[in-house]
Amino acid sequence: MSNLVEELVKLLNLETIEVNLFRGESRDVGGRSVFGGQVLAQALMAAYHTQAEKRQCHSLHAYFLRPGDINIPIVYEVDRIRDGGSFTTRRVVAIQNGEAIFNLSASFQVIERGFEHQAATPPDVPAPESLESEYDIRQRLAQQLPERLRPVLTQRRPIDIRPIDPINFLKPEPRAPRKQVWFRADGPLGDDLATHQALLTYASDFGLLGTGMMPHGLSFADPTVQAASLDHTMWFHHPFRADEWLLYDMESPAAMNARAFTRGQIYQNGKLVASVCQEGLMRVRK
Repeated sequence: MSNLVEELVKLLNLETIEVNLFRGESRDVGGRSVFGGQVLAQALMAAYHTQAEKRQCHSLHAYFLRPGDINIPIVYEVDRIRDGGSFTTRRVVAIQNGEAIFNLSASFQVIERGFEHQAATPPDVPAPESLESEYDIRQRLAQQLPERLRPVLTQRRPIDIRPIDPINFLKPEPRAPRKQVWFRADGPLGDDLATHQALLTYASDFGLLGTGMMPHGLSFADPTVQAASLDHTMWFHHPFRADEWLLYDMESPAAMNARAFTRGQIYQNGKLVASVCQEGLMRVRK
């Protein structure tokens, strides 16, 4: 496991402070507040920590209520709503300064046989090895990046992301609201299912809301743009490894009332392993 991936896994695993209470730190990835994918992944791990019998998460539904402060810890309170014969339900509330900043509902299931089908097929795209990484792209653009963001955006990340058709986020032009990226943890992981799901959940928030900005020629680097995740939903369909290449196919079917609706499908070796939906705030500041 690389040092960066090891640090991310440690960040997501949380400190137990009492029964059903956990505490996590934050890492700056260039936003004005705590990265949404981090809170999602930490909340999922908090829910996993309350299971006596390990079951796999098959869906999660979350709302971002307030911006998180990067500089102070986040406390995660888990409500053990139900432990059934096949399904387990957990509710997780993330708290800072005595106020809820986020809540998540997650459902877990025992592994069992059942009917299977897959109507969706992955898009025909170049292999990840033939593409330039997002890290290398940002290194080339380093001197053009806003000074405030330059140290964070040019550092190497634990997730290796390789855009299929990169967008010039410093000078974006309007284009259709659909994009694809390859991604994986930048180093080998163990075999713990919860860790792989948490890493996928963490990475699923990178770039998704940006898909809704594409038709309008906007990007996160524009200081007049206010963008933030409002909710996030995921369904896990098949087992996968977060340290092997995953293809993320994203689109934004609609936007209105300062909100963009986005969704994505994540494939590995041609198999649909997860689906994602998100609505986000997309507003131009006056």
